[in-house]
Amino acid sequence: MTRNDSNERDASRRFAEDLAELESAEDFLAYFGIDYEPGRVHICRLHILQRFHDYLEGHRQRNGEPTREDYRALLQHAYADFVDSDAQTEKVFRVFKKAAGIATVPVSAITRAGPR
Repeated sequence: MTRNDSNERDASRRFAEDLAELESAEDFLAYFGIDYEPGRVHICRLHILQRFHDYLEGHRQRNGEPTREDYRALLQHAYADFVDSDAQTEKVFRVFKKAAGIATVPVSAITRAGPR
């Protein structure tokens, strides 16, 4: 094993340990040095993290394990999705996906069933 292989393995281990310590969307954004608007993150934190997770999974399926640079780019992309949009429009969670197919029924169309 070369010194370079050992250094890469150590860096990879430290990166995995660092990631394990991160708990919030703000932690992830700060760790990767991504500027963010606290108010936007406060409103969409779970959606941003879920979108980030989805992007990571997509990357793994297409390209294998993401690098540190990939993590940063994918998190930046996930955050950017919610800068000029909102959770309902982005439909990250199943509840929003299902809601898109629900039709409304006007109150006037609701009738009381008679005795049976």
